[in-house]
Amino acid sequence: MARSTSSSPQSPIMEFIRAESFSGILLLISAILALIVANSPLADFYVQLFQTKLTVGLPEANISKPIILWVNDGLMAIFFLLIGLEIKRELKYGELSTVQSALMPVIAAFGGALIPGLIFFGFNAGTEYVDGWAIAIATDIAFAIGVLALLGSRVPIWAKVFLTAVAVVDDLIAVLVIAIFYTSNISVTALGVAAATTVVLIIMNFSNIRSLGLYLFFGLILWVAVLKSGVHATIAGVVLGFLIPATPHKEKDQLLQNLEKGTQLLKDAQDSEDKELKETAMHYIEESVEKMESPLHKLEHKLHPMVAYFIMPVFAFANAGVALSAEQAAVAFTSTLTLGIIFGLFIGKQIGIMSAVWISSKLGIVKIPDGQNVWAVFYGIACLTGIGFTMSLFISGLAFTDPATIEYSKVGIFVGSLLSGLLGYFFLRAKLKPQGA
Repeated sequence: MARSTSSSPQSPIMEFIRAESFSGILLLISAILALIVANSPLADFYVQLFQTKLTVGLPEANISKPIILWVNDGLMAIFFLLIGLEIKRELKYGELSTVQSALMPVIAAFGGALIPGLIFFGFNAGTEYVDGWAIAIATDIAFAIGVLALLGSRVPIWAKVFLTAVAVVDDLIAVLVIAIFYTSNISVTALGVAAATTVVLIIMNFSNIRSLGLYLFFGLILWVAVLKSGVHATIAGVVLGFLIPATPHKEKDQLLQNLEKGTQLLKDAQDSEDKELKETAMHYIEESVEKMESPLHKLEHKLHPMVAYFIMPVFAFANAGVALSAEQAAVAFTSTLTLGIIFGLFIGKQIGIMSAVWISSKLGIVKIPDGQNVWAVFYGIACLTGIGFTMSLFISGLAFTDPATIEYSKVGIFVGSLLSGLLGYFFLRAKLKPQGA
């Protein structure tokens, strides 16, 4: 895979990797805490807390949902907004911006989605669990990159970028699957409002309107319309993300002149007793720098901390609590639902990604990076993509309504993700040495 700016420590994708590393640690803490609480005397309080109804709006026009749905439909819409921004950025400027750089992660991601889905289907075809076929296709990027972070300099930069690109494509596949297969009865009126709002956003984008406040206002309308339409509300986040402008301000010469003017004013202010002159200079500089950044990058930088350090941990805590006795756990491991998820994540991801990369390299479609232990690195990465967690839990909640079925699927997700993470970590640790060692 060709590498240019992506290997720079200042590149957006490397900033993304560093943010996701710590997010993975928080996710793990939240999941463990949820498991402890769900199997403690606080279990009833845990369940009742997230089933408490919260109403927002006016008496004649409001949205009333349990807190768990505000988390899964509301907070996760912001998570999916960030996914939309990241996918658009990668398509426009990053690892998916050229055919050559995108081929390997795209092919790998499709292989890593197809085989787990088929394995799950093989276990559950003709059963009541077949609707959960997409649970095993997802990759939790925060957890996966968090594991890579624990390995430090052992892992080459290209491998970190490859895993990130695969996970981004994986997210796009999951979004399409949710939009197509996990929708309820459609309200034509609400869908019409959503379509009209989307047209407004498209016109704003093509008109180069750069006000984030305006985009977020229409994005809120879009979210409510999609929520009422029967299509899953998180899709509104992705659509909004794709329609926020990614191009810097067109008037670059004017902005540079303002920067130069502000710099000169700041220099003059150093020798002046006029405090207002310094404030004017700082205003010129701040305004010019802010305008140079595209709305997409600006919003992405603002959302990252909120999503990584609040939304995803809250989602994990709200959804990861599994209260199972030893008897129930034994039953879960005899269920084809649990086994289909475990084998899909742990075995299917490895087979899907490794076979996709190997076949495409043998056919000359993609070029394998130079270096030692390249195939060992690919295998370790393929194992880590079996950490489904966040997206798998999310799809499980869409696929099933029966509490016992959801609990069994959570067991499969936890076990499959844990096995994948442990094997990927210890395999890479054994095969790779720290740089300079």
